[in-house]
Amino acid sequence: MNEAILSAKHLTKRFGGLAAVNDVSLDLWRDRIHAVIGPNGAGKSTLANLLAGDVAPTAGKVTLAGRDVTGSKPEKLSRAGLGRSYQKTNIFLPFTVWENVRLAAQSRTPHAARWLALASSVRETNERAQRALELTGLQSRRDAVAGTVSHGEQRQLEIAMTLATDPRVMLLDEPLAGMGAAEAERMVELLLKLKRGHAMLLVEHDMDAVFALADHLTVMVNGQVIASGVPNEVRADAGVQSAYLGEES
Repeated sequence: MNEAILSAKHLTKRFGGLAAVNDVSLDLWRDRIHAVIGPNGAGKSTLANLLAGDVAPTAGKVTLAGRDVTGSKPEKLSRAGLGRSYQKTNIFLPFTVWENVRLAAQSRTPHAARWLALASSVRETNERAQRALELTGLQSRRDAVAGTVSHGEQRQLEIAMTLATDPRVMLLDEPLAGMGAAEAERMVELLLKLKRGHAMLLVEHDMDAVFALADHLTVMVNGQVIASGVPNEVRADAGVQSAYLGEES
């Protein structure tokens, strides 16, 4: 395709005198993973919040599928095809894995003409939820209570909930946070599988995962982009090495 699915131009967010994000531009393309890295406080999560509509920009423009969505609310962006996961797992712990995913799928099913029907009986919702479980490898855990599954499975569940909304764009904020080596490896495999058919922004501290996944890499420091390009070229940049790579995250 000739146009990025999601595009940010000169995006800025100021909190008083602090520029948490300062003049950042990036494009997200279908079938590609764009990773954003940087030290703590670099502005990565604020950037994701701006793209997802969780906070409004001070300046700049965001387009989704060619439409100006600058300052749009998260629910509007979600309906337009933008899915989001957060640094901290955001699931319904007392519900089963299936119930969590079905609730997410339910948000995409028109209900006006069937307000007396049980949500669990709506075929389109169930099919969408089942596809999300299959894609994330959680079929065998569908009846488990979400609060009892492993941390890695909870992160998979959050991604399954995102998938159940049929997103074109996926914004994933540190999906590997807190994982051991085996769980991280499974998550990398999952994200590579989900890359097909989606435009993906990945905010992540795990450098092994970043370089295994990213087609494009942007490095932020103090709210600004200091390098952006093909991962191997960015990795070799002396300024990037000095500012971030090789340091404790």
